[in-house]
Amino acid sequence: MAKRDYYETLGIERGAGDADVKRAFRKLAMQCHPDKNPGDAEAEHRFKEINEAYEALKDPQKRAAYDRFGHAAFENGGAGPHGFGNDFASSMSDIFDDLFGDMMGRRGGARNARQRGADLRYDMEITLEEAFAGKAAEIRVPSSVTCDICTGSGAKPGTSPKTCPTCGGAGRIRAQQGFFAIERACISCQGRGEVIEDPCTGCGGTGRQTKERTLSINIPKGVEDGTRIRLAEEGEAGLRGGPSGDLYIFLSIKPHEIFQRDGADLFCRVPISITTAALGGQFEVPTLDGGRSRVKIPAGTQSGKQFRLAGKGMPVLRSSHSGDLYVQTLVETPVNLSRRQRELLEEFEQASSDTNNPESNGFFAKMREFWDGLGT
Repeated sequence: MAKRDYYETLGIERGAGDADVKRAFRKLAMQCHPDKNPGDAEAEHRFKEINEAYEALKDPQKRAAYDRFGHAAFENGGAGPHGFGNDFASSMSDIFDDLFGDMMGRRGGARNARQRGADLRYDMEITLEEAFAGKAAEIRVPSSVTCDICTGSGAKPGTSPKTCPTCGGAGRIRAQQGFFAIERACISCQGRGEVIEDPCTGCGGTGRQTKERTLSINIPKGVEDGTRIRLAEEGEAGLRGGPSGDLYIFLSIKPHEIFQRDGADLFCRVPISITTAALGGQFEVPTLDGGRSRVKIPAGTQSGKQFRLAGKGMPVLRSSHSGDLYVQTLVETPVNLSRRQRELLEEFEQASSDTNNPESNGFFAKMREFWDGLGT
C-alpha cells in the first residue's frame, strides 16, 4: 500500500513553517498516542505514520529531499519501515520539552552556581515619641557575610572552582528511556555546574561566614505600627559570590501612658472635677512636640465631650500634614466626702430644679410614660 503524503499525514500545507510542523505533530501525537488508545491497532498505526512524517519534515535537509524526491528519498535508510527511526526518541523529547520544559527547568541551562542570599527580618520596638519625631538608630544583625579569605568563591586562594566532570557544567543529568526524558540535579555539584576541589579553609567552600554587623537606619517621622523598612542587599550574602538578600525591619510602637493613636490622630482622656464641669474652667495637656496646649471648658460640660486641637496629632508619613489631637473630658464623681461636703451637696440637691439636670429628668419622664403605658 502506498504511503500517504507526509504533509497530508500532519494536515499541513507544503509551505508550512517549522513551528507549524511541530505544532501539528504535537497535537496529533497526543491524540493518537498508544497510552491514550490501549488496544487500538489503528491508532497505533496512525501514531507511527505521524512520527515518520515529523521525522522527515522537522529536519531542513530531509524535508528538502522529500520535497524533491518524495518517499523515494528515504527508501535506503532514514526513518525505517515501521516509522520508528533512530531519531524517534529525540522527536518526542522535543514535544515534551515544549510541554514541560519550563517546569523541569531545561530551557534555563545549568543552574547558576551563584545563588542569591536569603532575606532577613529584624523586629524593632520604638516609642510613640520616636515615631513622632523620627529616629536615627543602629542595630546589630547576625547574618552570613561574604568570606574575607576567598571573597565568596568558596575556593582556596590561588585556586578556582572547576567545571563539574559529571554533568559538564550543565548542573543537570538527563536520563532517557524510549521517548521519555527525566532530568534531575547533578549529585556531584548539587546543580551548580561547578565543583570545588580545594575548598577555602575560612568558609568550608560555601563562600560565606557568619558575623554580627552594625547597621545604621533612619526611621522617618509618622511611621505606624507594622511599618516595614527595606534595606537592599543587607541580608545574607549569596552563595559563590551571588547577590545578597535584603533586610526587612518591622517596627512596632509601644503603648503610651497618655495618648492613643488612630492613624495620624491622637486621643487622650482627661478627668475633670464635677465643679469644673458645672462652672467651667481650663487645663493644659502635653503634646508630643514637647509643648503644652490649653483647653477651655465651658460651663455645663458633660462627660465624654471632645475638644479638637488641630495639627497637634502625628505627622503624616512622607507628607507635610499632621493629624489632630482630640481631648475627651471625663467628669469624675467625688469620693471620700467629709461631713461638711455631704451637707453642701445635700443643700445643693434640695435647691436644684429640673432645669439643672435636663437629661436625667427627661429620661425619667420617658420611663414614667413607659410604665403608664404598660399599666393601661
